[in-house]
Amino acid sequence: MAKKKNKEKNFRPTIVNRKARYEYTFLDKYEAGIMLTGTEVKSIRLGKLQLADAFCYFKRGELFVKELHISPYTEGNLFNVDPRRERKLLLSKRELEKLKSSMDEKGLTIIVTKVYFNQRNLIKLEIALGKGKKLYDKRQSLKEKDAKRSMEREY
Repeated sequence: MAKKKNKEKNFRPTIVNRKARYEYTFLDKYEAGIMLTGTEVKSIRLGKLQLADAFCYFKRGELFVKELHISPYTEGNLFNVDPRRERKLLLSKRELEKLKSSMDEKGLTIIVTKVYFNQRNLIKLEIALGKGKKLYDKRQSLKEKDAKRSMEREY
């Protein structure tokens, strides 16, 4: 008799920050690991994560993410931590130095664009070095998006 596969066990949510693509132009992207507790990992597996206001900053030569909201795990009781605590990102020294030097440039920021599980079931963050768009840039990107949508409808 064939074994039934548990769909929940193979569930790998990918959470994307769509607002970031509208607000920023991305110059460079990186893949970073993140230091989490066990209940935070379980909560992310359930898809209870919000990226809307998440940003990264340097503190004592290390990169941290702030305003990344991971909802408390329902059965976590005393093991749950603050949902908005700052979490350390794991990058190589070369990547950290490159980001640090580019952050010194005016107007650039590091934004979390995506959270996903890699092939080894580790949680990874896709972070991007971005420059804020002006209002006319946002309007232009909306026009391009609408034009693309109308072209797809015609075919």
